[in-house]
Amino acid sequence: MEKRVRSTTELLKDKDSILELYNSQQPRSRKAPFLTSKGKKALGIGKDIGMSSLKFARISSSKVKIVLDLIKGKGIDEAYAILKYTPKGASEILLKLLKSAESNAVNNNNLDRDLLYVDEAYANQGPTMKRVKPIARGSANRILKRSSHITLILKERKVQ
Repeated sequence: MEKRVRSTTELLKDKDSILELYNSQQPRSRKAPFLTSKGKKALGIGKDIGMSSLKFARISSSKVKIVLDLIKGKGIDEAYAILKYTPKGASEILLKLLKSAESNAVNNNNLDRDLLYVDEAYANQGPTMKRVKPIARGSANRILKRSSHITLILKERKVQ
């Protein structure tokens, strides 16, 4: 496939082949077809998830990852219960993020709330603010105030 922006009508003509290429597992050498956000919307890509992200959260990504590992793959009600009773600072932030992802899935993408589960959850390192703390004998220690970018993705479980 050539790398050019296609119109909506062109995308809809080749919808099946583009979706098959886009959803297949590709090696790193062969990238998925180039689609703009308008093209993704026309093809309905991303309508099966509820996503929310928080940028520049003032908590270290390693602290967030500890709590994220507890809720990965869990149903939405179970994830709420885990976050509510986990005594970590990140759990309060993740509770708000989970509510936002649920609202996005239910209201924007018309997904069934009872079938939702946490499909992907990751925290990447954000910018680090550097501060200086004076110590004895005129020296100084550097303080690193870390931040993180957190993303939660909810999907519907397949009904069997």
